[in-house]
Amino acid sequence: MELKATTFDVAGSTATLTLSRPQRRNAWTGRMHTELRYLLQRAEIDPEIRTVVITGMGEDFCVGADSQALEGHIEKGGYDAGTGAELANPGYGVAPQFDQNFAFMFGLNVTTIAAVNGAAAGVGFVLACYCDLRFAANDAKLTTAHGPLGLPAEFGLSWLLPRLIGLTRANDLLISSRVVLASETKDWGLFNDVLEPEDLLIHAQAYAQDLAMRVAPSAQRMTKRQIYLDQHRDVGAAVLDSEELLQDAMTGPDFREGVRALTEKRDPIWDENS
Repeated sequence: MELKATTFDVAGSTATLTLSRPQRRNAWTGRMHTELRYLLQRAEIDPEIRTVVITGMGEDFCVGADSQALEGHIEKGGYDAGTGAELANPGYGVAPQFDQNFAFMFGLNVTTIAAVNGAAAGVGFVLACYCDLRFAANDAKLTTAHGPLGLPAEFGLSWLLPRLIGLTRANDLLISSRVVLASETKDWGLFNDVLEPEDLLIHAQAYAQDLAMRVAPSAQRMTKRQIYLDQHRDVGAAVLDSEELLQDAMTGPDFREGVRALTEKRDPIWDENS
């Protein structure tokens, strides 16, 4: 696929996916949606890629739906995603509840990290929230954005945001659609860290590289899968599943290498195909 609204760069086990419509402040379009899913699918099938860092080109992360697209919805008399038959479905098939827009990110094997470099509004804020980990520039402006447009909370954000930051704070952001700075949210649990803008991308990429060095590929994949499945089941089912995974994992190459590295007091050498 020719990339017109994104860029994709791979360095070792880390891919950096950049939303790239800086002339429109990286506003969301059907084309950007299509490319995002295509690139996440590409990362999924590449055994060398373990983590995808998602950021924005220029001074913004993503300011939400393009205003021209919003006008198009009015003309068409309803919502039009602007995506075609070529739309990829990465993460689908893991659990029925993940087979939806943005929820599919919970079904991915790769870890996703949002590096929110600037304004994140509407669907841009949604995308950041669905990532597994989030870092933000301290001056990034955040808003759910839907209220002033007469719209409901988008893409399940009413389910997700209370789980990230608690019901009281989530209600504030969802009902008011007010703008907050990332620096205001430091103690909310929304971001793993809030940083100076010039340090943001380097920090996110370094975090991904540290994962690749210290954490076994199979453990990274399994743990992510457990986290999101366990959000939808009871504790007994979570314990049972973890014990079954443990039995299988202890017969695998990552466990053997992890034990050897521990006893030999050296860094592990992972087989990325494990």
